[in-house]
Amino acid sequence: MWKVTSRVSKALCGRQTPVAMLRSARASSQLQCRAMSSNVVPQVEPPVLRVAGEPETGEAFRVRRVYCVAKNYAAHTIEMGGDPKTDPPCFFSKPSDAACNVSVVPYPPKTKNLHHEIEQVVAIGKGGRNIAEADALSHVWGYGVGVDLTRRDLQAEYKKDGRPWDMAKGFDCSAPMSELVPSSEVADPLKGEIGLKVNGETIQCGDLSGYTWSVPETIAFLSGYVELRPGDLIMMGTPDGVGPLVPGDEVEGWIDGIASLKFTVK
Repeated sequence: MWKVTSRVSKALCGRQTPVAMLRSARASSQLQCRAMSSNVVPQVEPPVLRVAGEPETGEAFRVRRVYCVAKNYAAHTIEMGGDPKTDPPCFFSKPSDAACNVSVVPYPPKTKNLHHEIEQVVAIGKGGRNIAEADALSHVWGYGVGVDLTRRDLQAEYKKDGRPWDMAKGFDCSAPMSELVPSSEVADPLKGEIGLKVNGETIQCGDLSGYTWSVPETIAFLSGYVELRPGDLIMMGTPDGVGPLVPGDEVEGWIDGIASLKFTVK
């Protein structure tokens, strides 16, 4: 074996080897990146939804985006003045933090006609673009039930004026949801009773099979517009029977075989 003489050894000790120089450069670069990427405002924790069977401090589903499908239930499309035979899927979004696990929902300002819309929630676990309908369910992490709260008076006003109706749909706590259930624990995500009670009285009741566009069809259609990613939620639309809520109302929603939720309007 070759031996390193004391002179060469001293020379090597006096300067950095190529590996050491690379490590030093990487460390310097990382420090610069950290300095450049520091937040100018306080960091806000991303919204999360609880997972069924997990403690509050356990695993959770981090929400990236919330997509909603409008007029996706024939009877509701008709009650809103549409034609289920000709209207294609219509998508809109809510803020990610509209999705929440809460027991109390504050009555929102700027409205005198808050409406409930009970809906199936689809949680995306694997992303993709132009997802084939036949592969769509393999992209689903789990399911839940949620309520699309709507400032109906503002929505009607904005529609009449041809203006966007983001503020009719996308306000604080406008999408209270149940815990999410892994897809492996849902026997059939395409069938099952979906309903909503207000103060113990059933107001909405239908079946998941009544959706004009099924979960696989909706995922395939939506992924043609945007790239779906893990953390995305899709609110599938509501049966007919939407109606008003007032402070003090006790709301209960459910999908048989999936999940349920309860909250009070304050």
